[in-house]
Amino acid sequence: MAFVGKKFPNLDVDAMNDMGDTFKLNVLEEAKNKNKKVLLFWYPKDFTFVCPTELHAFQEAMQEFEKRDTIVIGASCDTPEVHFAWLNTSKDDGGIEGVTYPILADSNRNLSSTLGILDITNETYNEETGVVTVEGDNVTYRATYLIDEEGTVFHEGINHMPVGRNVAEFLRLIDAYAHVQKNGEVCPANWEEGKEAMNANREGVASYLAAN
Repeated sequence: MAFVGKKFPNLDVDAMNDMGDTFKLNVLEEAKNKNKKVLLFWYPKDFTFVCPTELHAFQEAMQEFEKRDTIVIGASCDTPEVHFAWLNTSKDDGGIEGVTYPILADSNRNLSSTLGILDITNETYNEETGVVTVEGDNVTYRATYLIDEEGTVFHEGINHMPVGRNVAEFLRLIDAYAHVQKNGEVCPANWEEGKEAMNANREGVASYLAAN
């Protein structure tokens, strides 16, 4: 199910921060109440390999997200306790010590199931035994959601487990959407902050293509 153009699911989820506090976090309400954009990124598992590189990359770009009034939130299906252990493991040992944004602990999989981002290739129910078996790791793909100040999703993307994300692309997408919000123009292919946008009509496209 695609969520672009729709409100993000209104669900409270356990979260952990770098201070060791466990609390409920509602991504939709976070955007609306703070009147900020939200970048929510899901990763498969704590204490793995590609995942810490991504969490550190988002942390390194925190000032850029803050300049854009954008809240960063990480998420996986691990428990708050596992998150806290990882937050207290040094970078040299594959940990995420130094990460300051909150991390959702969707261990009951309520939100990830609603989003449809779990790695479940097949689910079988045995009527004789009453046992449900799942093929797949039942953890999330590398899904990313950009949510505006009204709680509406304006970007979603999903990577397979081995493929890490490019943080700079999300900054570009936030810039592009902010430009649309402010100016009412649309942003063509490869648009970046400071480049020419165009009007959403035939004349605007013709003018842009002629100039580029």
